[in-house]
Amino acid sequence: MTEIPTYGAIPIEEALKYSGFDFLCAIRDGKLPHPKIASTLDFRLVVVEKGFVAWEGIPKAEYFNPLGRVHGGWISTLLDSCMGCAGHTMIDAGYPYTSLDLKVNFTRGVMPDVGALRAEGRVVHAGRTMLSMEGRLVDTAGKIYAHGTSVCLVLDPPGKNT
Repeated sequence: MTEIPTYGAIPIEEALKYSGFDFLCAIRDGKLPHPKIASTLDFRLVVVEKGFVAWEGIPKAEYFNPLGRVHGGWISTLLDSCMGCAGHTMIDAGYPYTSLDLKVNFTRGVMPDVGALRAEGRVVHAGRTMLSMEGRLVDTAGKIYAHGTSVCLVLDPPGKNT
């Protein structure tokens, strides 16, 4: 995808009209804007499948820590995005979700010249109220820089009395 994505917020009422899969496909395809965090941290949604999502980004000097390496926050944000969105692909229209847990393991430092990185998230379990995902951050040769897990809670539709 060579097209430059648009960025913006989508009102929750509008977002919940879509299944998670259809919502993310619309973002990937440019029918809906990418989230603003993707503009700030320069990454974009590139693959959407049921139970699998991939984001790609190229680290910039703005993301370096004081030692000249890519800050763990940038890495964690990509992993959080790919895992949460992988879970989102499994959710029906009308249901919001929220993160319960995020665990990231850094396996090697991300150097300034690493080039494009890909964050791949995969659903491990999709239940009615809980989603479990795993993710990996890899370079173009498949070398792993970080991996993690995430758990998300599927919420009741807005306005539903529990």
